[in-house]
Amino acid sequence: MQFRDFKREKEKWITFVESSYYPDYLDAARREYTPFLERFNELLKKAASSQELLDLIMSEQGSRNRIQLLRIFRRYVSPDTSVEMLKVKQKTNKVITEFGSKFRSIEQVRRHFRVQDDVLICLLHEYEDRGTKGYEVSARFFDWFKHSFGKDGFTIEGPTGAGGDIYLTEVFSDYPRPRPTDFIIKYRGTLAVVGFIRYDSDRGGAQEDDRTGGYRDVVTEILSYSESKGMSINILFVNEGPGLTLGSMWEDYSNLEEIGKGHVLVVTLKMLESRLTKEWLLK
Repeated sequence: MQFRDFKREKEKWITFVESSYYPDYLDAARREYTPFLERFNELLKKAASSQELLDLIMSEQGSRNRIQLLRIFRRYVSPDTSVEMLKVKQKTNKVITEFGSKFRSIEQVRRHFRVQDDVLICLLHEYEDRGTKGYEVSARFFDWFKHSFGKDGFTIEGPTGAGGDIYLTEVFSDYPRPRPTDFIIKYRGTLAVVGFIRYDSDRGGAQEDDRTGGYRDVVTEILSYSESKGMSINILFVNEGPGLTLGSMWEDYSNLEEIGKGHVLVVTLKMLESRLTKEWLLK
């Protein structure tokens, strides 16, 4: 069966990674994030300007501390500047030069800021929660794969929690671009599969088109490289979540399988037993 053949009953083939109910998680979130609000308040009192506040945050020890403080900074000081843009230390001066004029003044920030802010605490909690569902899917998949194929000469590499991607330039020195992947599978030391894992709680519109459109480019790129080198690299997409059933997502992933001509496989966790076989891994 192809991924497309599951479309009629697609809701039965996805797995929900459950979220906590509001306000059940609020007490725990307060304990987790209030220290970051308190530290932000200390730096806020110390800084002479919003630009200096950013400098102070970037001087904090520990990447997680800085990220949480930057998320608070973005909400209060510069909502149009992404955390991704802010978090690179070497770019701090550039951000201040290019966007500092749009920062809210330090006086206004002090006027509005509150340490006991349950709304902001919930927002910080939701930032953290977004990634954990993908980690859960990764952990379940890795456990299943090792149990199912670990004795057959297969190994799987990649982070199952927060961690860096595997770049194909690290695997092949002549790969044409630094293509990030979520995992790779090797058979007796030789690369057999490049993999991507996603959990979509929601999906639609431009985001939906960007995701699958980008994956079409990935499939074309990897398979072209594989063919040019006389190799047989397969591409595995492990997708989960209710967002997979929305809009054109199921159809788009079905098309990916078809353009892959047998070298692309899309599965949910519930499809692993029936669809991910040794024969396909070694195709």
